[in-house]
Amino acid sequence: MKNLVIVESPSKSKTIEKYLGKEYKVVSSKGHIRDLATSGSYGLGVDIENGFTPNYVPIKGKGSIIKELKKDVKDSDMVFLASDPDREGEAIAWHLKDALGIKDNQYKRVLFHEITHDKVIDAIHHPTVIDDNLVKSQETRRILDRIIGFRLSKLLQNKIGAKSAGRVQSVALKLIVDREREIQAFVAEEYYTIIAKFPEYDAELFRYKEDDIELKSCEDANLVLSKLKDVYTVESVEKKEKSKKSKFPFITSTLQQEASTKLGFSAKKTMSIAQKLYEGIDLESETVGLITYMRTDSVRLSDDFIAPAMKYIEENYGKNYIGYVKKGKKKENVQDAHEAIRPTSILREPLKVKKYLSSDEFKLYSLIYKRTLASLMADAKVNQTVVILDNCDYKFKTTGQVLLFDGYLKVYRDYETNEDKILPEISEQDECVALDVVSEQHFTKPPARYSEAKLIKEMEDLGIGRPSTYAKTIDTIRDRGYVVMEDKRFVPTEIGIETTDKLQEFFSDLINVEYTRDMEEELDEIALGKLVWNHVLADFYQLFEPRVKVAFNDMEKKAPVETGEKCPECGSPLVIRKGRYGDFVACSNYPNCKYIKKESNDSLVIMDCPLCDGKIVERKTRRGKIFYGCDHYPKCKFASWDKPIKEKCPKCGKILVEHNGKIQCSECDYHKEKEVDKD
Repeated sequence: MKNLVIVESPSKSKTIEKYLGKEYKVVSSKGHIRDLATSGSYGLGVDIENGFTPNYVPIKGKGSIIKELKKDVKDSDMVFLASDPDREGEAIAWHLKDALGIKDNQYKRVLFHEITHDKVIDAIHHPTVIDDNLVKSQETRRILDRIIGFRLSKLLQNKIGAKSAGRVQSVALKLIVDREREIQAFVAEEYYTIIAKFPEYDAELFRYKEDDIELKSCEDANLVLSKLKDVYTVESVEKKEKSKKSKFPFITSTLQQEASTKLGFSAKKTMSIAQKLYEGIDLESETVGLITYMRTDSVRLSDDFIAPAMKYIEENYGKNYIGYVKKGKKKENVQDAHEAIRPTSILREPLKVKKYLSSDEFKLYSLIYKRTLASLMADAKVNQTVVILDNCDYKFKTTGQVLLFDGYLKVYRDYETNEDKILPEISEQDECVALDVVSEQHFTKPPARYSEAKLIKEMEDLGIGRPSTYAKTIDTIRDRGYVVMEDKRFVPTEIGIETTDKLQEFFSDLINVEYTRDMEEELDEIALGKLVWNHVLADFYQLFEPRVKVAFNDMEKKAPVETGEKCPECGSPLVIRKGRYGDFVACSNYPNCKYIKKESNDSLVIMDCPLCDGKIVERKTRRGKIFYGCDHYPKCKFASWDKPIKEKCPKCGKILVEHNGKIQCSECDYHKEKEVDKD
């Protein structure tokens, strides 16, 4: 073997190996192989006294992978490090080189922006080297997150029983808590609108003479109604042709937002499906990536894609549907390393590949394909008519709109609403008689809670986090129990609010939008070689660590909640404590008294344990996921993700569990529908 290619994903390795042939062996590192140790000062894995030197160790379970990779490297003349084409991928490439002992003249760095035959071959023929500045930027991010995460999490666990804090997650949580407080403080105000109803349209009062009008009470509305006459005069009719432009092709954040609002996908689900579409789908005659790399904040499209796409539009829709390439405004923090998210070939229409995709993969691919195609198509054109009617100097307005040319809506109509509202022929000075005129009462509404899509957009607009981190950040604050979802919107929990308040009490100058955005800009400066990575860390640490020490001393420790019962062993009050598997009741005199109440919450007891004399109770993992285990753990190891029931399997006698609305055996193939209580 002469050439070794190391990628991150096992599924991607199979696809690429087919393209490269027998002269190349393609293997997978399965993502990161090393991470910071949990030794040293505060368990940070960083030597703060010596320039923030990181101490890396193999990730648990990756020892055998590293061993195999070292053997492959030894048998190779040249190693192509082909981790993902972003900062994290660059860091993974460096870790592979360092951990596997690869020499400078023995490796090349290749970037696969799309997994198609021609692009993979082209990337192999145009290699580069590891960008040390990108590596240092990512390393700085990792060390920052470790320092903030470990130090603040330990503080909060000790003081209030919260699970964690983080550089970005705590700012995202603060946005949700601040919005909730806005809602709670909101005082609704009453207002009225007046609508004149004509046979074929309605017109709304918007002005008196030249001034906008506000009706704050029923009396205000009735006063206007008393002054109106039956006849309205058409004061003006304005007809104007307007263009409606398509949106830019997707970047990571806009894909997550649109998939949330149009398809109902979570950010995590969207990125998981997009990863599969990027890595490769088995078609009849080939395995091919259907989309380009899905972690990007650039709206740029390559000339190699634009030219055939324009030809496709002309051949399938006509010359008048050919649009233009939109130029996006350069935003701060935008990394233009690769293109927008687009199909790898405009000829792979969604319906042509539908049979090779799952339902959700097809939905997301269709959205990406049509958004990209629409971005290169002509503007839609509408004929808009605005009619102003006068009644005793009170001005009423109605608007109509007719689609003249569908343009990009030819392909993107399913994702945008565009309904015609046709007005009758109306001329200036026409007199119209209303069928009725009514006043309607309204109340101002508080700002809406964040949906997942709106939170991602807010984080993007504010410049906190990176496109690749939004999904993980949202998952973290949800898994930690800091928020719950109500009507698909984030509502902070009591512990989420308390966590935010404590962090703001002691770290308001660090845990905020401005500081987090500024830190992202500094990380970008490191990536460009304009700042020294450990100087940035030193400046941060000098500001951060003294505040942590003050907080450990001054933050009031939250007392555990007493149950009202006394400890049967020492007479001290029993309290609710937080443990690895959720809340439990124990003696307040710990560690002098180590009494723990069994079955501390009878409502969580499911049944007798089938393996011992204990009880099966509902528990939670550290991430908040519910499972069912024996209260005699660790002596009894019974555990199940599915809820056990008291019945035994009639086929094999083993435990029956509830799973997806059905009753099934934990061992054999027996199952039945769950009975529904009709009362």
